[in-house]
Amino acid sequence: MNLTIKPLSPDLAADFLDFFDNRAFTDNSPMQPCYCCRPQMTAEQEEVELLSMIRANKGTMPRDIPGFKLALRGIAEKQIQSGSMRGYLAFTGGVSIGWCNANDKANYTDLAFGECVRGTFDTTIRERAKSVLCFEIAPEYRGKGIATALLSRICEDATIEGFDVVEGYPHLHDHREAYDFTGPVRLFEKAGFVKVVELGQVAVMRKRLR
Repeated sequence: MNLTIKPLSPDLAADFLDFFDNRAFTDNSPMQPCYCCRPQMTAEQEEVELLSMIRANKGTMPRDIPGFKLALRGIAEKQIQSGSMRGYLAFTGGVSIGWCNANDKANYTDLAFGECVRGTFDTTIRERAKSVLCFEIAPEYRGKGIATALLSRICEDATIEGFDVVEGYPHLHDHREAYDFTGPVRLFEKAGFVKVVELGQVAVMRKRLR
């Protein structure tokens, strides 16, 4: 497979949206609808733009709420254009088939980590950390090393950009989880990350770059 990985930019907005519109959840994943916009939102933004819509449709799954998917899509598009959403797209044959949300840890809102990770294990101002929050790979391309390639590129670029460490936050499971959007522990271990702490059902994995 001829794989190309590109950092997200406004010029790739159409490819990002095409991936989430048409390929990310063709297996009817319970993660849908998702456009990876929540990590860049504040609690106030989430309340106004998303939660109020959910409460107005009490008893209805978000995926079935009229206009909910379009609201997420619109938020994501604005975040891409403003540069608040950062990450990498994987392509084959010119078609986007995978995504990873990765950014300077300091640029994420509290919604990105939850109180557990951000409040209990945060980097000090002496260290610059890039956080890897989530992966989504088109179902037919899973198990082919795409997440590994994305993570490798993130670490390479983070080194060039002057980051001290890269962090990941995989969930801890007793069994394989089909929709492990944070990436499994073994993915990070293969890339040279080490587990530095467990916070509930989350492992904080770190790879030191310098």
